[in-house]
Amino acid sequence: MSPEMLTRTIGASGISASAIGLGTWAIGGWMWGGTDEAQSIDTIRASIDEGVSLIDTAPAYGQGLSEEIVGKAIKGRRDKVVLATKLGLVWHTKKGNHFFDYDGVPVHRYLGADSVVYEVEQSLRRLGTDHIDHYITHWQDPTTPVAETMEALDRLKAQGKIRSIGASNVSVADVQAYLAAGQLDAVQQEYSMVVRDMERDLLPFCAANNVSVLSYSSLALGLLSGKIGPDRVFTGDDQRKDNPRFSLANRRKVAALMEAIRPIAEAHGASEAQVVIAWTLQQPGITFSLCGARSPQQARENAQAGRIRLSGEELNQISEAASRHLTKLDA
Repeated sequence: MSPEMLTRTIGASGISASAIGLGTWAIGGWMWGGTDEAQSIDTIRASIDEGVSLIDTAPAYGQGLSEEIVGKAIKGRRDKVVLATKLGLVWHTKKGNHFFDYDGVPVHRYLGADSVVYEVEQSLRRLGTDHIDHYITHWQDPTTPVAETMEALDRLKAQGKIRSIGASNVSVADVQAYLAAGQLDAVQQEYSMVVRDMERDLLPFCAANNVSVLSYSSLALGLLSGKIGPDRVFTGDDQRKDNPRFSLANRRKVAALMEAIRPIAEAHGASEAQVVIAWTLQQPGITFSLCGARSPQQARENAQAGRIRLSGEELNQISEAASRHLTKLDA
């Protein structure tokens, strides 16, 4: 492993961050079977101690709970953190497009200018900070013109409340609309060995337009961690419980993949999960890899992946193994 954490820049913003980011969806507890606040704070601090500067959260992760926990964890360490949060999934208004219900409360996709102004203040308060380094539209709102959203975001940028703009869960057409309206620095999309559809069009388009890509679910909700064997049982509101991707057949295919990449992991003194994350970071067009963690140990393990430099031959071997074992993975 290299002693240096890989760092990269978010689009044209000039903001540099660790290529490994800590994703805090699970820390919000929602759809992950609850959360332990003290352990979550320790997890975030362990990430920062290991050189992870990029911390990604969202109001929707536990209706503000994840942001509040992140705020407590970074108190006194704000200068070491590139803080990313999101907007556009709202429960304070019925405007926009109904998306889902959370504990009986309707959540809408809404990116109108009035909501942008309201949401940033809520997030700043929960996070205990006066600025957000990277502000991301969480899901796209078909009822609001992108130009209106961008105008409001640019105003926040001029006021110093945000430093860069991102968009998540987008199509090429969405990115084109953002670029036509202003400076979009990054997109955030699901990408892993088992979800690679953005390689066809979105990744090349972003690369050509200096738009960074923050990939989330690099370990496919833990499926590619090498730690979810055939005997694992998911309970409560854990989203993996009824997810066909976690079928017994799929877990066996993943086990075969892990066996294939184990020699490479051993050569780097790394775990299979670390090699999967390192592989993700070295795919063309992928700038950052957001990795969830629920314990300090997981956080430290994820961070170490930012110090692995795979050779071209190793990358080819891993890609070939992924193609062989994962192509017929059940959705």
